[in-house]
Amino acid sequence: MSRDYNAEAKDHADHRYAYGFDYLMHDYMLKTFAPFFVNGNALELGCFEGNFTKKLLERFPIVEAVEASSDCIAIASNNVGGAVKFHHSTFETFKSDQRYDNIFLIHTLEHLDHSVAVLSRIRQWLSDRGRLFVATPNARAASRQIAVNMGLIKHAAAVTDAEAAHGHRTTYSLDTLTADVRAANLQPVTHGGVIFKGLANFQIDAALKAGIISKEYIDGCFELGRVYPDLCSSIYVICERGTDL
Repeated sequence: MSRDYNAEAKDHADHRYAYGFDYLMHDYMLKTFAPFFVNGNALELGCFEGNFTKKLLERFPIVEAVEASSDCIAIASNNVGGAVKFHHSTFETFKSDQRYDNIFLIHTLEHLDHSVAVLSRIRQWLSDRGRLFVATPNARAASRQIAVNMGLIKHAAAVTDAEAAHGHRTTYSLDTLTADVRAANLQPVTHGGVIFKGLANFQIDAALKAGIISKEYIDGCFELGRVYPDLCSSIYVICERGTDL
């Protein structure tokens, strides 16, 4: 089945592709990942409109990005001022002689039709000392479990109609994410969650705008998420190549 990646990246009347909270998450993800960065270059797999890309440029001397949506590349390229080499390609067809010290797959794995096969390809792009940083939305986030109990979602791992319209194929929990990483012969270094989340993204955006919650409240949720990763907004696994089979 062919996919229209430009259409998947667009907002819909009842659901945006990305909310303000999604962009706020980037700083907390980088804070979590930074102790595990490897000196060298970086490859971003799925750049959307370049917000995370711009932050990677602040930390790595060379950044490249692979993106299937031509519309996203045009916007992202404009946002980073031409400082990044963009590859207009799917991950399934991308080829490179370059090896990368840090590869970021952030809220993208859940969009893939064949996640383990792609993770196996990504493994080959890592340098010998390289690390892959994988993060996805969390099926067991407190907000999502609340939505299940409200009858808004059939079960925690369900892919909602709105998510499907944006190209989601899977809703991961920490155990299933780790299982896919291991199935691709990648070796987990550490894993966890980022930001305890009791509200939906649009509710957090509205509460911040209204002053009901503050940036300090989000900071507190970040620290709480270190204790309760299973209830966080996002989950992650940081992994290395491991040994060849």
